[in-house]
Amino acid sequence: MTRRLAEVAKYVGVSEATVSRVLNGKPGISDPTRTAVLTALDVLGYERPVKLRGERARLVGLVLPELQNPIFPAFAEAVAGALASRGFTPVLCTRTTHGVTESDYVDMLLEQQVSGVVFAGGNYAQGDADHGHYHRMLERGLPAVLINAGIEGLGFSSVSADDAVAVEQAHRHLSSLGHSAIGMILGPADHVPSARKYEAFVRQRGDEARVERTIFSMEGGHAAAARLVERGVTGIICASDVLALGAIRGVRRAGLDVPRDVSIVGYDDSTMMACTDPPLTTIRQPIEAMGQAAVRLLAGEIAGTTERSDELLFEPELVVRGSTGAAPARR
Repeated sequence: MTRRLAEVAKYVGVSEATVSRVLNGKPGISDPTRTAVLTALDVLGYERPVKLRGERARLVGLVLPELQNPIFPAFAEAVAGALASRGFTPVLCTRTTHGVTESDYVDMLLEQQVSGVVFAGGNYAQGDADHGHYHRMLERGLPAVLINAGIEGLGFSSVSADDAVAVEQAHRHLSSLGHSAIGMILGPADHVPSARKYEAFVRQRGDEARVERTIFSMEGGHAAAARLVERGVTGIICASDVLALGAIRGVRRAGLDVPRDVSIVGYDDSTMMACTDPPLTTIRQPIEAMGQAAVRLLAGEIAGTTERSDELLFEPELVVRGSTGAAPARR
């Protein structure tokens, strides 16, 4: 008992006496402090006192595929801030290679009786991935919101950047610079946002032979760009900033220059993209607005004031920097 009091007190930043008063239902404790102590019990894995177990935890799971890609910490910050402003405590769950899976995290969150879950990237966006844990959430009636497009039929609310508009903006920008041999680097074929970008690219009269699919990594972008350069491509649209950074490396390894020989457009406008060499032209996702909307939807479902909604689409923004320039033929 003493150890539990000490750990909870340290976690919340209050005295052990305050924790003891909360656990024993004593008066004289503010509502925010009382909520913080009970939330700390949930986070640290301690059972609540019997008389307090009927109160649902004010915890919300925040499930991310990784933290190396800076777009996911950015979404985490936006969502966590919005949750905190509504009195929720986020529980960050990040998958690791050969470690805890998304399904494992969902089972853990169900055991912790979280109030809801926000997913930013995950199995829901991949058609060939395991989706069993989403169905378990639906069976339990656990509210959830998905950030960026998922497969059809899952039944959760979602907020997404408009992939079609993003590709249109990037393609129009490269075309205005005189590029006609435009290629694209996308994620795997079963990745829904990549599929949407592909459809938009084809509608822009993009050549299917100039589309490369790879994993979302710098190495993948490097290899894909090398193949596109061999086909004479002078402008490349990438499905993420990480792919774009890899593409710049691939172009340079081929003995060419960015943007003198090949122009590259990223997607996300994640942290530090203005500081790369050259600074990256990219499509900016409205991360703050999307995070706020996701939490607003989730809070409404938790409170029972709103039902699951159709996908909310947010318009991205082209940010022009130094990785794009006039096509070689115009110089």
